[in-house]
Amino acid sequence: MTLLLVGFVGGILAGISPCVLPVLPVVLMGSATAPSPNGAGSSTSLGRLRPVCIVLGLTLSFALITLFGTLLLAALHLPTSLLRWLGLAALVLVGLSMLIPSLEQLIERVFARIPQRHITSQGSGALGGFVLGLALGAVFVPCAGPVLAAIAVAGATGTIGVETVLLTVAFAAGVAVPLLIVALAGNRLSARVRGLQRRQRLVRGIAGVLVIALAVALTFDLTGAIQRRIPDYTASLADPLQTHVTVPAAAGNGSLRTCQEAAFNAEEKGLTDCGRAPEFAKISQWLNGSPTTIAKLRGKVVLIDFWAYSCINCQRELPHVEAWWKAYAPFGFHVIGVHTPEYAFEHDTGNIASGAAKLGLTFPVAVDNDYGTWTAYQNVAWPAGYLIDAKGVIRHVSLGEGKYDRNEKYIRDLLTTANPNVELPAATDLADKTPTDRQRTPETFLGISKKQSYSGTGVYASGPQSFADEGTPAANTYRLSGTWTLADDDIMAEADAQITLTYRAREVYLNVGGTGTLTVTENGSTRTIGVSGPPDIRTVSANTASQSGTVTIALSPGLHAYSFTFG
Repeated sequence: MTLLLVGFVGGILAGISPCVLPVLPVVLMGSATAPSPNGAGSSTSLGRLRPVCIVLGLTLSFALITLFGTLLLAALHLPTSLLRWLGLAALVLVGLSMLIPSLEQLIERVFARIPQRHITSQGSGALGGFVLGLALGAVFVPCAGPVLAAIAVAGATGTIGVETVLLTVAFAAGVAVPLLIVALAGNRLSARVRGLQRRQRLVRGIAGVLVIALAVALTFDLTGAIQRRIPDYTASLADPLQTHVTVPAAAGNGSLRTCQEAAFNAEEKGLTDCGRAPEFAKISQWLNGSPTTIAKLRGKVVLIDFWAYSCINCQRELPHVEAWWKAYAPFGFHVIGVHTPEYAFEHDTGNIASGAAKLGLTFPVAVDNDYGTWTAYQNVAWPAGYLIDAKGVIRHVSLGEGKYDRNEKYIRDLLTTANPNVELPAATDLADKTPTDRQRTPETFLGISKKQSYSGTGVYASGPQSFADEGTPAANTYRLSGTWTLADDDIMAEADAQITLTYRAREVYLNVGGTGTLTVTENGSTRTIGVSGPPDIRTVSANTASQSGTVTIALSPGLHAYSFTFG
């Protein structure tokens, strides 16, 4: 009984959370378009079937997809985003049907084979509403509280039992309550306002445009941008439900590739089953600790974090990992930083140790110069985190930086699952410095093997080359002047070597090594930066906010430049 109550209350909170706001106008207007036999809105029980069917279709498809969608797609070897794209396509089709009556008749003719033909023939619009609800359910994403998280994890991991089904039914019923109120309000509005009754064709047209607009907004994540600006006013009410809902165990039969694809596509799957954690492979040396294995770490919650010391994204992410290590190590949490090189100079163990010390890292570091562990985990990015539960199953994959609050919550959830009596300290509180400008210039490699964004003249090939480009490069490109020696990974400065870059960012970093100086000129101001020690990033431009600019850097002979990165 408690489980049903928890599920129902959790559903109501999800149904009024800010994450469902983009759906409400469609539910409201879609319910206001039920035609009556004479072409006007109907206030009869028959007319109220459409709003009920919209909510019924939405909750039914949402519940089934949440429980069984991941397993079905995995069994059929289909992309995890397929159901969402089908839902978006269905929304566009339903929206067009509201604008084009003949198309709606065609759709309802297909669905009229089910035993509701006599209802639709009387003009309730029930089947049309049900189809609209089914499409909405495929893209409906309420804010993920503890109840929805437990249901989603059970579905993703295949641990669906009677309790999970009951919890899902109760949750769906709870979600339906506020949505049904909105739907019935729209239907009532249509029936009461005579102007709407006389202009049903116009109302249906507006509803159709809203449905198509919602599909477009969901496609380009415009709804997500709106939701992120609105505080989740239901979070504090939903948190107490966590004590009645536990994270289901994972069998270890999940797909690591599926989890990586979800992370790459920014699809939030929560704590799921990504399969058994592979063992470390071809580790040449260990820093900050003794050699260990995944098997020896069984019983602990483990974060495997792939990084490279000169990677700017890693340098912004690693302070968070270090903070988690210090906060939760006494409570059964362990971190292994797997250092896999991106550049040749990152193979040098001395450089790695120096980079780790510079970043203040104290957790164990596994030197993966031969890409053995990288390959074992099928990894594709720096940084990348693989969160492993106490039974040795990967439960979450993160690629790139950001979302640190979410990742820390997953760590805490797994620690609590491993030891229900644990009393964890307060969550860490580090600023998230992840850049937010989507127009920011992408990482720009300078070596000939990865040459990109070069807009100058001359021969960009291996060996000594002379360049004489002047003027401002095109946006997000660079030009060279003077003499350079070009190689696969880097370009080495010779006489009068200069590089001019046009960028958009808050900060610009040059990955450079050797001994010498950088002379940086921007906006009429010139400054000098000393360079020594192992190759690493140096800040060559720093602004108060992301903006467009052009910077020219003169390198003293012998310095090796590898890439530009941006913050």
